Amino acid sequence: MEQLIALLKRTMPFQMVPDSMLLAIAGLAKWESHARGDVLYQIGDKAEDIYVVSSGSVQHTLGIDAHAIHPDKTVYSGGVFGWAAVLEGQRKRLAKTVCLERTELIRINGEDLINLFKASPSIGDVVMSRFATMINKEFTLPEAVATQVRHFPPGEQTLPQLQATMATGLTLTLFRVSQWVKSPDPYLMITGFAILLGFWYFAVEVWKLPRFEDMPGLTVVVKELFSKNPVYGVSLYTPEYYHDIWISVRRVGIAFFLATLLGVPLGLFLGWSKKFREYIFPLFETLRPIPVLAWVPLAILMFSGSETPVIFLTFLASFFATALNTMLGVDSIDESYIRAASCLGASRWQSFREVIVPGAMPFIFTGLQISVGVAWFSLVAGEMVSGQFGLGYLINTSYTMVRYPTIVIGMITLGAVGYSTSALVRMIGDYMMQWRVRELALGGR
Repeated sequence: MEQLIALLKRTMPFQMVPDSMLLAIAGLAKWESHARGDVLYQIGDKAEDIYVVSSGSVQHTLGIDAHAIHPDKTVYSGGVFGWAAVLEGQRKRLAKTVCLERTELIRINGEDLINLFKASPSIGDVVMSRFATMINKEFTLPEAVATQVRHFPPGEQTLPQLQATMATGLTLTLFRVSQWVKSPDPYLMITGFAILLGFWYFAVEVWKLPRFEDMPGLTVVVKELFSKNPVYGVSLYTPEYYHDIWISVRRVGIAFFLATLLGVPLGLFLGWSKKFREYIFPLFETLRPIPVLAWVPLAILMFSGSETPVIFLTFLASFFATALNTMLGVDSIDESYIRAASCLGASRWQSFREVIVPGAMPFIFTGLQISVGVAWFSLVAGEMVSGQFGLGYLINTSYTMVRYPTIVIGMITLGAVGYSTSALVRMIGDYMMQWRVRELALGGR
């Protein structure tokens, strides 16, 4: 189904159709395979279905009565033909089609497609308009033929029909989840974790390798994690465990928010203004390589209490990663876009708002994913030095009190929470950059 939707997205009439509608169209489609020389239909045959070429090619030859400027056209992958099935008052084929090689097609019944669009006339009208443009421009037929394409006035919409045919957001999400489950990805992921856990178990508890013999074993950590009466005081059943997670998440959240709030505008201006970069970038590059731990004494002197220094230390590394990636995002924008905007009359501020900011968005969100990961590194360093509570503090105190299983529990929790926050940033980025998600999908990524 995913392959089918990707193919529909490449076809001209359906390029602007939302995923939920594409899912409904895909439900009407049937796959067909034809050999070289197969005749799909002749002029005058009954026009019932439209076709989309998945692979191979088809020779499409219009009859003399159609008055096409160029009656012969070769349709390749992603091309649509058989559009007579969506013309109003026209139920006969205007062309003869022959497969030029082994060809894979998807076939969609024209009446079913029209009924689907009736339920959502705003989308259907856009698709039909693109059909008309395609008939007139690509198949070089007169406007009179293109005007026979069915249109859907808004009054034809009925809400119950729309709900019945349009996939909801929940449906689409469930569809994506089902596709993910059917793909090899989850099983490869499970295999990777199984290899790691297996190596840990055998290296520590079975083979007792020299460098691993003092480490806590897998079974010891698992028993401690799920114990209602943990030997070392921390498990899934103790409130202290969740209190430490909450403290760390709150600190990372504040630091990441401040890093985004300050780092993104700074990176945009560093990339946009050469004069601003000449003033700031040398200072920026001087401060960036300084390790977080080197800032600890100053952080303790500058900020009172134990909470603010930790947030400041967490903020620092996150801020530099965000600003630098944003600046690189601006640098990656093709200069011709900015010049084209200026030629069209855009002011410098309009170019910044309409070209620079959207153009840098992929780099910004890549930087934010790196930034949130770096924030967790810095947080642990800060909590180990000057914090009270939190996962870094838990790991550090467990080390000094020789609670090795608790150290591993803290590390596993850090990994899980860090992965979740990174995934959350990625989801927000996908939501804000739908155009890029679609572009990557078309590229098969």
